[in-house]
Amino acid sequence: MAINSEAGDWAKAGSEDAGERAWLLQSPSVESVHPPSSDREKRGGVSATAAVFIVVNAALGAGLLNFPAAFDMAGGVIAGVALQMSMLSFIISGLVILAYCSQVSNESTYQEVVRALCGKVTGVICEVAIAVYTFGTCIAFFIVIGDQLDRLIAAIANLPDGVVGGHWYIDRKFTICVTAVLVILPLSIPKEIGFQKYASALSVVGTWYVTIVIILKYIWPDKEMTPGYIPTSPSSWSAVLNAMPTICFSFQCHVSSVPVFNSMRRSELKPWGGVVTVGMIICLFVYTGTGVCGFLSFGSNVSQDVLMSYPPNDIAVAIARAFVVICVITSYPILHFCGRAVLEGLWLRFHGDQVELCVRRERRRRVLQTLVWFTVTLVLALFIPDIGRVISLIGGLAACFIFVFPGLCLIQAKLSETEVRSASWHGMVVYGVIMVTIGTFIFGQTTTNAIYQDAIHYSDSQ
Repeated sequence: MAINSEAGDWAKAGSEDAGERAWLLQSPSVESVHPPSSDREKRGGVSATAAVFIVVNAALGAGLLNFPAAFDMAGGVIAGVALQMSMLSFIISGLVILAYCSQVSNESTYQEVVRALCGKVTGVICEVAIAVYTFGTCIAFFIVIGDQLDRLIAAIANLPDGVVGGHWYIDRKFTICVTAVLVILPLSIPKEIGFQKYASALSVVGTWYVTIVIILKYIWPDKEMTPGYIPTSPSSWSAVLNAMPTICFSFQCHVSSVPVFNSMRRSELKPWGGVVTVGMIICLFVYTGTGVCGFLSFGSNVSQDVLMSYPPNDIAVAIARAFVVICVITSYPILHFCGRAVLEGLWLRFHGDQVELCVRRERRRRVLQTLVWFTVTLVLALFIPDIGRVISLIGGLAACFIFVFPGLCLIQAKLSETEVRSASWHGMVVYGVIMVTIGTFIFGQTTTNAIYQDAIHYSDSQ
C-alpha cells in the first residue's frame, strides 16, 4: 500500500517494468501485491461475500446525495429509473471485461491492464484521468463537509432554517478550513493508509443510514416539508443526459475492481460475475431508494445535496449529516492516496532519476505533493457553490472508466488472439466498439454541457 522507501525494495523488483508497477495506483481495499491464485487459496484470499461488500463500498459514496437532483434533471422517476437500468448492464459487463482483461494481461491494477493491452500512451492517459478524477472527488468531499457542517451548526445552535449566523467562527469557509487542516491533512500525509479498513465499514453503515432516513422521511414527512413541482416526463432527450454524470459517478467502482478481483480466493470470471451482479443490484436499490424518495419529497425544489433540503433541527437527519461528515473525512485521504500514487508513478517514470536518489527524496516529494493537492482542492471547494457542479465535470471521466477503457482493452485483447475468429469473437469486438462509442459520447456530451453551464453561470454572476 505504500511507495517503496528502501533501496532493497527496488532491487527486489527484478526488472524496470516491475519497478514501474510498484509505483502505480493500488486499490485501497486490497493488498498491493497478490500471490498466484493457488497461493491465495492457501493463505485465505477474499471470499465472494467479502468481495461483494468491497465492491459495494467502492461504489457507494458522495454521489448518493446528488441522486434526487439527478432524477429531477432526468425528468422524473420513470426517466431516472429507466436510465439507471439501461446503464446497469454496461456497468456490470464492464466489470467482467476488466477481470477478463486482467487475466489476459496478467496485471493486477486498472491502469496496469490498460497500459499492458493498449500501450504506453493510452496507459498514461488513463493514469492522468485517474489523477484528475480523484482530484475532483476530493473537491466534492470538501463541499459536502461544508454543506453538512452548516446544518449541523444550525441544529446545535438552534438557529432558524437557512441561517448559520454572522459569527466568523461558524462561517462555512472557516469551518471547512479548520476541519481540513486539523483532521484531513494529518490523515493525508502518511505513506500508508491502513486505517481505511475501519473507514470502509463506517462508510457503508453511513450511506445505508442516509438512505433509510430519506425513505422514512418520504413515508412519514414533516409538516414543514412541501414538495415543489414533480415532473413526470423529461422535457427533452438532452435533459435525460444531464443525469448521466451523476449515475456514472455513483456507480464507478471499476478502477478498484481489478485489484479486488485479483484478491479473491477464486479469481475466476464466473464467481466474479456473480459478485459484481449482486454488488451492483445492492447499489441500485440504495441509489434508487434515495433518488426516488428524495425527489418525490421535494420535487423540483430538491437541492443538489438532498440533505440540504431537510430542516436543520431534524434529529434523524442531523445524525445522517454527522455520518456523512465522518465518512467524507475518512474517505478523502484514501482518494488522495490513489491520486498521489498515480502522480508519483508518472513523475518517476518520466523524470528518470537513479533509484537510490528517488528513494532518498520520497518523503520530501510525498509531503510536497500532499500539501499542493490539499491546498488546491481546498481553495477550489471554498469557491464552488455546490456538489452538482463538480459531479457534472468529473462524471464524464467516470464514463471513461466504465465504458471507454474497458472497451479498448476488450478490443485489444481479442485482436491479440491467434485462434480462429468465430462469431463470438466478432461479437466481443463489436461490443467493445459499442462501449467505446457510448463512453466517448457520454464523456463529450456531459463535459461540454458542464463547461457550458459553468460559462453561463459565470457570465450571469458578472
